[in-house]
Amino acid sequence: MPPSRRPTLLFIHGAWMTSECWGPFRGFFEERGHRTIAPAWPGKEGGPDAVRGNPRPLAGLGGKQIIDHYARIIEKLPEPPVLVGHSFGGLFVQVLLDRGLGAAGVAINSAAPRGVLVTQPSALRAVAPVLANPRNRSWTVPMSPRRFHRHFAHTLPKVEARAAHARHVTPETGRIFFEAGLAGLTRPAESPFTIDYAKPDRAPLLLMAGGKDRIAPASLSRANHRRYRSGVVDFAEFPDRTHWTIAEEGWETVALRISRWLDGHG
Repeated sequence: MPPSRRPTLLFIHGAWMTSECWGPFRGFFEERGHRTIAPAWPGKEGGPDAVRGNPRPLAGLGGKQIIDHYARIIEKLPEPPVLVGHSFGGLFVQVLLDRGLGAAGVAINSAAPRGVLVTQPSALRAVAPVLANPRNRSWTVPMSPRRFHRHFAHTLPKVEARAAHARHVTPETGRIFFEAGLAGLTRPAESPFTIDYAKPDRAPLLLMAGGKDRIAPASLSRANHRRYRSGVVDFAEFPDRTHWTIAEEGWETVALRISRWLDGHG
């Protein structure tokens, strides 16, 4: 595809992160002729230091508010962008495509939509401390360096994991974890993470998984992929990659796979 015709890429970060985590990916795709934008979730516009200094705007923030925020941004763009999301951002990409927004979507290590049952022990352990306290639903929750190393980036040396934590990790709204965890007990119309898996006119979607991911295990992404019954929904797995796949060593392999997939779909 000629550089002048390459689509805009809109990156959506995941929980405990800010849009700064997309720095390497943005550079990669801009070098290939794409325009990129990476709007933050509401309450995270100032970057990691600002969020740590005042996480209160995140308290009680729900999935619908975040998804609506991105929908408004997309609708103001001159052309539909390609949506690329990581973790909860990957889930938001799936919902936005379901709304008919976006020219295509890539969901990396996605959180589970409604209808995809989370049974993997490592995934349950990762969110258990949040769900253990019902008051977290209306407040913010931290992630310690120890938990980041154990769940996000367990293949990194401890020193590197601590550096990544110091650079990127912020407190997070607890509400989205309750909404995701209780989605199966919520009516479809009331869950922000409901998807019509048989939607006939969905834009192409690529689901990506890491074989060493402890938060969104590859088996969870495969189950997510199997739920789709219409449209172009592809799947790619990287056996040796963790949940921190967008920033750990070798992230270029993931970016290149996305680039080739986009070229293949025009």
